[in-house]
Amino acid sequence: MLKYADMWDMPLGGTSTEKQIPHWCGNVIWAFLAAVFKVCFRYRVDGRERLRAFKDKSGLVLVANHTSFLDVVFMYLAARPAQWVRFMGRDTLFDNAHGLVGQILSRVGAFPVKRDSADRTSIKRATRMLKNDEIVAIMPEGTRRGKGTKTPEIHAGAAFVARMGHVPILPMTVRNAENVKRKGERFRFPKITVEYGSPILVSDFDFLPKDERIEACTWYAMRECFALSRRVPREEVDMRELFPENKDYAAVFAEHPVPARTPEEAIALCR
Repeated sequence: MLKYADMWDMPLGGTSTEKQIPHWCGNVIWAFLAAVFKVCFRYRVDGRERLRAFKDKSGLVLVANHTSFLDVVFMYLAARPAQWVRFMGRDTLFDNAHGLVGQILSRVGAFPVKRDSADRTSIKRATRMLKNDEIVAIMPEGTRRGKGTKTPEIHAGAAFVARMGHVPILPMTVRNAENVKRKGERFRFPKITVEYGSPILVSDFDFLPKDERIEACTWYAMRECFALSRRVPREEVDMRELFPENKDYAAVFAEHPVPARTPEEAIALCR
């Protein structure tokens, strides 16, 4: 059996000619979950063509707001079977059940990151994946919103990794997943919608001071995610309320709008 630590450095999808993580496990899990979740949640995917446009043409950092433990499942299902998603996951997850969880997560493309630290190893892994035209998924909030007592904050790693890999960022959301299990209530089966937004380029934030570009880019991407989630214009998302400890860039972007990019433009500009 492959050690899961070895799989973190193997490609999965993309354009590399190196030996890949065996696909059979990921395909079996996808086929089972896709069938069950389609029946239970009647989920649909909007804007998937924006994700498909990057296939074998460019790496991509996928970002989403985090409301439920099911977010990552729907993010995975929405990309398959044409594309794989490499998730950055909390390192402590991989040793659960005597390493069985690590085996499963690694075989579907996940790799670990140490939370609340500058994990250079995970950043190097993510950069290598992006240069191999793979998709790396990052939840900038770090943990599920509304769980625990910690004040929500935006971690700027998504834009940093995108800059290192010279790839676009694609905002997305999984709408209604937070209603599957509310505290003190039974499981529900609401209709789930996965939606992709428009790509964002880190270079479009070069008008800002150098020490703010990465933070502002991630902030902007998260605002896009919440706009998709709430189905409102981005300007109506109150980021001060959502992230009271992060700097608010609403006035900056109102004065200096960020260009809207198509996937084709984003790919061409990142080459």
